Amino acid sequence: MIAALAQARGIEAAQPFAPDQIQPASLDLRLGAVAYRVRASFLPGPGTAVARRIAELKLHEFALTDGAVLETGCVYIVPLIERLALPDDVAAATNPKSSTGRLDVFTRVIADETRGFDRVAGGYHGPLYAEISPKTFPVLVRQGSRLSQIRFRHGDGALDSEALRALHVREGLVDRAEAVMGDGVAVSVDLFGSGARNGGGIVGYRAKRHTAVIEVERRAAYDVADFWEPITARADRSLILDPDEFYILASTEAVQVPPDYAAEMVPFDPLVGEFRVHYAGFFDPGFGYAGAGGLGARAVLEVRSREVPFILEHGQIVGRLVYEKMLARPDQLYGSGIGSNYQAQGLKLSKHFRG
Repeated sequence: MIAALAQARGIEAAQPFAPDQIQPASLDLRLGAVAYRVRASFLPGPGTAVARRIAELKLHEFALTDGAVLETGCVYIVPLIERLALPDDVAAATNPKSSTGRLDVFTRVIADETRGFDRVAGGYHGPLYAEISPKTFPVLVRQGSRLSQIRFRHGDGALDSEALRALHVREGLVDRAEAVMGDGVAVSVDLFGSGARNGGGIVGYRAKRHTAVIEVERRAAYDVADFWEPITARADRSLILDPDEFYILASTEAVQVPPDYAAEMVPFDPLVGEFRVHYAGFFDPGFGYAGAGGLGARAVLEVRSREVPFILEHGQIVGRLVYEKMLARPDQLYGSGIGSNYQAQGLKLSKHFRG
């Protein structure tokens, strides 16, 4: 259906799609040929094009054709190769790709005249832009690099609490009987080491500062020890989050997404605002699903505390998985058959690291 939308010119691109660009429930978005460093993040708002705001706010521009380093603490805007001409009844939502979030690269997509990030209204005709701000590691990107993904929605396919509870009884969305909270499946943080037979061991990683550059298109190219400090389980099963640090943790639950559904990680409660979990929230059909080569896969959590140090406790609920019904089952499911990186994951760093 994504391919058909492109053939109908609802998605336009100056270059043909890469063979693996269409994912089971989303389309990868590619960076264009030029990047702009701007003074600050912005939203264009009604009646204003993103290009106009770039002209007002840019500090300098540079080519991405041969690759370029994006520095930490800076904000960049990059026009994307893909642009949209959506039908009135098709809207879109974007999110960072999993590997982007696990590198602590803050990425959002902006469209012309919008009041919000990562949402594109039905009927939108125009360009798309990526806002990129590396927080911990400097990254090397180039034209064609994929940091974001886009989903297309026709109507509202989100399951309400009754439908979600029935699906959980039928499929076991997580390996916990009582998991449905309202219209979402609760996800908690593992600080015990549930993946080990008797617990213990490494429960997470804390990012190091002042590291070398990570080239986003290289796989298994970097030593973990050069970029991360392992966090071992404490006797009290807790972890104090420092506001200046970035953490990779994992869910206690093993998660699966049945073939006819997609899921998205959303905040557990906006009032629990002391920390942010999961920059990259899309879960494709087949994630962790036995029929697609999975036996449940833990959700990896990209965690930052906000303004103050905050104590996380083992089993504390940190997010919700909201499930949506697909209009049709994808031709291919997330899994080993299409080279998916995180199908059988436990606690796992991004694909850029060895081991």
